[in-house]
Amino acid sequence: MGPGFIRILSYFKEDGVKSIAQIEQAMRDQNTTALVLPAHTIKGESRQLGAEPVAKIAELIETTARLCIETHRFPDELVPHVVQLRTLFDQTVELFEKATNPLVQRSAPTGFGRKVSNQGFGRI
Repeated sequence: MGPGFIRILSYFKEDGVKSIAQIEQAMRDQNTTALVLPAHTIKGESRQLGAEPVAKIAELIETTARLCIETHRFPDELVPHVVQLRTLFDQTVELFEKATNPLVQRSAPTGFGRKVSNQGFGRI
């Protein structure tokens, strides 16, 4: 992973923190319309990085909010999903940061399967 990916990851983290804060504020304010754009943003950015679990929750928030706008009600049922979104986002960012940290020593790549050593078979 090169410097371009690390830069994109920093944008993902920065935008995600803002979007989640906006979603949480919209829930506190009971502003259904304000849920749509930040949920849509985090959904798209998560999919671009392959963070599908985050994208799925964001999509659920977005689609539910859109439906609730049409039916003129507030989506109280989204509260646990909003909590889960923050937790999952934080875990995802942590995993990406570990994977891209140049100070983390990674094990050397090996061949296919495990190396099997002589386990004493054939000895008398």
